[in-house]
Amino acid sequence: MKRPADCETMFDIRAEIDRLDGALIALLVERAGYIDRAAVVKAGAGLPARIDARVEQVVANVRAAALAQGLSTDLAETLWRQLIDWSIAREETVLGLGALKETK
Repeated sequence: MKRPADCETMFDIRAEIDRLDGALIALLVERAGYIDRAAVVKAGAGLPARIDARVEQVVANVRAAALAQGLSTDLAETLWRQLIDWSIAREETVLGLGALKETK
């Protein structure tokens, strides 16, 4: 692992980006495991896939984390809203497409 300032060639930079991409994929796979488990728990509890208050809580958490680490909060929100939409769609496959909808 090299810090950005230690990369002297495009090969070095690309190798680190590829390493990070692999780590991000591994984290997304781990997150998807929790999404799958949430779908099972929600099904047993009669909860919908989308719980708007939780969506907004996640977005607020991500914006705060991005701000604290110097990342664009708008970028973080855009990425996470897409991730959240994907996660909800994944949960709905377990819960039954559109079986339970919630807006609050």
